[in-house]
Amino acid sequence: MWQINEHRDISKICRKLPKEIVKKYELWKEIVVLHGPEKLREFPGFNDEALKGELKGQRSSRLSRQYRVIYVVERELVTVFVLSVNPHEY
Repeated sequence: MWQINEHRDISKICRKLPKEIVKKYELWKEIVVLHGPEKLREFPGFNDEALKGELKGQRSSRLSRQYRVIYVVERELVTVFVLSVNPHEY
Protein backbone atom coordinates (compact mmCIF):
# COMPACT_ATOMS: atom_id res chain seq x y z
CA MET A 1 0.00 0.00 0.00
CA TRP A 2 1.28 3.44 -0.96
CA GLN A 3 1.02 6.68 0.98
CA ILE A 4 0.35 10.07 -0.60
CA ASN A 5 1.70 13.23 1.03
CA GLU A 6 0.24 16.36 -0.50
CA HIS A 7 1.83 19.78 -0.43
CA ARG A 8 0.08 21.94 2.16
CA ASP A 9 -1.49 24.11 -0.58
CA ILE A 10 -3.16 21.24 -2.46
CA SER A 11 -6.46 21.38 -0.53
CA LYS A 12 -6.66 25.14 -1.15
CA ILE A 13 -5.87 24.63 -4.85
CA CYS A 14 -8.51 21.88 -5.15
CA ARG A 15 -11.23 24.18 -3.82
CA LYS A 16 -10.66 26.44 -6.84
CA LEU A 17 -10.54 23.65 -9.45
CA PRO A 18 -13.49 22.49 -11.56
CA LYS A 19 -15.36 19.57 -9.95
CA GLU A 20 -14.45 17.19 -12.81
CA ILE A 21 -10.75 17.81 -12.18
CA VAL A 22 -11.11 17.19 -8.44
CA LYS A 23 -12.97 13.92 -9.18
CA LYS A 24 -10.22 12.80 -11.55
CA TYR A 25 -7.58 13.75 -8.97
CA GLU A 26 -9.39 11.65 -6.35
CA LEU A 27 -9.43 8.72 -8.81
CA TRP A 28 -5.70 9.29 -9.46
CA LYS A 29 -5.01 9.17 -5.71
CA GLU A 30 -7.07 6.00 -5.28
CA ILE A 31 -5.13 4.22 -8.04
CA VAL A 32 -1.78 5.30 -6.57
CA VAL A 33 -2.68 4.30 -3.00
CA LEU A 34 -4.00 0.87 -3.98
CA HIS A 35 -1.65 -0.11 -6.82
CA GLY A 36 1.28 2.33 -6.88
CA PRO A 37 2.25 4.94 -9.47
CA GLU A 38 3.37 2.30 -12.00
CA LYS A 39 -0.29 1.33 -12.48
CA LEU A 40 -0.99 4.81 -13.90
CA ARG A 41 0.93 3.86 -17.05
CA GLU A 42 -1.78 1.29 -17.85
CA PHE A 43 -4.34 4.10 -18.22
CA PRO A 44 -3.62 6.03 -21.42
CA GLY A 45 -5.84 8.93 -20.27
CA PHE A 46 -3.40 9.82 -17.50
CA ASN A 47 -0.44 9.90 -19.91
CA ASP A 48 1.92 9.46 -16.96
CA GLU A 49 5.47 10.51 -17.86
CA ALA A 50 8.81 11.54 -16.41
CA LEU A 51 9.60 15.22 -16.80
CA LYS A 52 12.77 16.68 -18.28
CA GLY A 53 14.85 19.81 -17.82
CA GLU A 54 14.31 21.81 -14.62
CA LEU A 55 11.69 19.32 -13.45
CA LYS A 56 13.85 16.24 -13.94
CA GLY A 57 13.11 13.66 -11.23
CA GLN A 58 9.43 14.61 -11.12
CA ARG A 59 6.53 12.95 -12.92
CA SER A 60 3.35 14.30 -14.50
CA SER A 61 -0.10 12.76 -14.99
CA ARG A 62 -2.88 14.36 -17.01
CA LEU A 63 -6.13 15.03 -15.24
CA SER A 64 -7.54 16.69 -18.36
CA ARG A 65 -6.23 18.31 -21.48
CA GLN A 66 -5.27 21.36 -19.41
CA TYR A 67 -4.64 20.14 -15.85
CA ARG A 68 -1.73 18.03 -14.60
CA VAL A 69 -0.69 16.58 -11.27
CA ILE A 70 3.05 16.89 -10.65
CA TYR A 71 4.55 14.43 -8.18
CA VAL A 72 7.73 12.77 -6.92
CA VAL A 73 8.05 9.10 -5.95
CA GLU A 74 10.24 8.01 -3.04
CA ARG A 75 10.45 4.25 -3.40
CA GLU A 76 12.27 3.47 -0.18
CA LEU A 77 9.49 5.13 1.81
CA VAL A 78 6.70 3.99 -0.52
CA THR A 79 5.50 7.59 -0.60
CA VAL A 80 4.22 9.85 -3.35
CA PHE A 81 4.66 13.59 -2.76
CA VAL A 82 2.10 15.58 -4.74
CA LEU A 83 3.71 18.92 -5.50
CA SER A 84 0.97 20.62 -7.47
CA VAL A 85 -2.21 20.29 -9.47
CA ASN A 86 -2.21 23.04 -12.05
CA PRO A 87 -2.98 24.10 -15.59
CA HIS A 88 -0.26 22.97 -17.99
CA GLU A 89 2.31 25.79 -17.60
CA TYR A 90 5.66 24.01 -17.59
